[in-house]
Amino acid sequence: MSHGATIDAGIFEYVINNHRWAFCLILLPISAAFDAWLKLKHVYTFWTRERAPAKHKERVAEVQRQVRVWAESGAKGTMCTARPGWQTMSLRIGKYKATSRNIKIDLFDILEVDTVNKCVRVEPMVTMGQLTAAINPLGWTLPVVPELDDLTIGGLIAGVGVETSSHIYGLFQHICREFEVVLADASVVTCSATQRPDLFYNVPWSHGTLGFVVSATIQMVPCKPYVRLRYVPCHSKAAALALFDAEARKGRGRREAEENGLRNGPQNGGAKGEGDSAWASDFVEALAYSPSKYVVMLGDMVDEAEVQQDKINKIGLYWKEWFFLHVAKFLSLPEGSKPAVEYIPLRHYYHRHTRSLFWEIQEIIPFGNEPWFRWTLGWMMPPKPSMLKLTQTETLRQLYEKHHVVQDMLVPMTDLDESLSVFDREFNIYPLWLCPMRIPRPPGHTGLVAPPKGSDDDLFVDIGGYGNPKTAGFEARASCRRVEDFVRSKHGFQMMYADTYMTREEFREMFDHAEYDRLRAALAHTQQGFPEIYDKVCKSNRI
Repeated sequence: MSHGATIDAGIFEYVINNHRWAFCLILLPISAAFDAWLKLKHVYTFWTRERAPAKHKERVAEVQRQVRVWAESGAKGTMCTARPGWQTMSLRIGKYKATSRNIKIDLFDILEVDTVNKCVRVEPMVTMGQLTAAINPLGWTLPVVPELDDLTIGGLIAGVGVETSSHIYGLFQHICREFEVVLADASVVTCSATQRPDLFYNVPWSHGTLGFVVSATIQMVPCKPYVRLRYVPCHSKAAALALFDAEARKGRGRREAEENGLRNGPQNGGAKGEGDSAWASDFVEALAYSPSKYVVMLGDMVDEAEVQQDKINKIGLYWKEWFFLHVAKFLSLPEGSKPAVEYIPLRHYYHRHTRSLFWEIQEIIPFGNEPWFRWTLGWMMPPKPSMLKLTQTETLRQLYEKHHVVQDMLVPMTDLDESLSVFDREFNIYPLWLCPMRIPRPPGHTGLVAPPKGSDDDLFVDIGGYGNPKTAGFEARASCRRVEDFVRSKHGFQMMYADTYMTREEFREMFDHAEYDRLRAALAHTQQGFPEIYDKVCKSNRI
């Protein structure tokens, strides 16, 4: 390499490491153009989907062919998808991609929208943005719509998906009715709660270690154009958690009522009115801005907004203030005051944290919320996470590893108070995202994630901590290890996209491997064809 090329490379790395915001200004138009191309492609494939089922069979046959070639060549090494690590939403790029047999999975179509049976069948590379953009205009949505546009159906199944409706419907896996899976012997198996339930209940969280999901059938529910969102400021931890707990616990009763045929709430055609205190809100979440400052948000889908009061907030428009900063303004209201109310268009609500990547983007572009930036360049925000990963240098990766935390821990609601104290002591990062969810135990099956045996309380909370910890003497490994130990002691769970510092024994204690182990032993070639989950998600393999 010439001396000039060395200098250029050094300048490039210096800018990325020390002035990431400047590099992002260059990256933004590239990212925006790429995003626009993807959206056009998704629109085209959806409206020309008549041939999608036939193409699906051809594509699945190609996956089977690749698996057979692996077996015929001696079944050497384990298999994984060929999707590059930088394209995934996880912050880490796994080493296993370079040492495994890469199987190309070109499955990115919406196959069928069945309004009679209220379900949609999709291929695993379909994204949340692609799917909601297709079915919301038809009057349908998914019961659980995870926040970020680029999250794929396959990733949400093999990993985990949660949203503010999860207090009613559970995790993303709990709204899935059926999976189509290519196994290590190249056979195609369809599994559901009644057909191969052992496989059906263990594919979620398995990170592609039981087979390749090639399609999923997912429940749909009718949707409405607006979300009526109530902001309740709480100036004490006790008040916030009491309200949060009470509202989240209504979800189980509502889910049971819906399963018994009651599709609407007691008033307003299903929308929660001021008098519907026993009926669960469609959406429940909270943001903690300090150990004692919270805003609890309760949302309900409605047909109309109070236009005359100018309460419509199209929060997704590019010039709008970042949502978490908008929410913080309601802390100026005195505790006990009447909740503030806004009406947010449904898709704007679904992706309210997208433009700021929750609050991660402020670390990358610190002036990104300034009015001048939002009005001039906000239309290109946010830079796609995949491109941020692609341009990450080794120096920057190490800085993030040592000084940055991205962790989601699922803890029982009964332990939320203590869990927040542990997060504050170990990380001291705010805001924290609090999202309640039901995690039911399937009858007759364990699955990798379920409440402890003997417990009938299936209500958990996702505590999302993202940012640079302000705890004095913070050390990533030691601090995360202590949080993992605490969560495990409470029978909670760690989202596996994040750094996992646990030992294999600790990991197996957190996640129930009993049925999973039996499946891996029983399914032909699975132990040769796929590693265990731990070997894909543990810290040493994800750097």
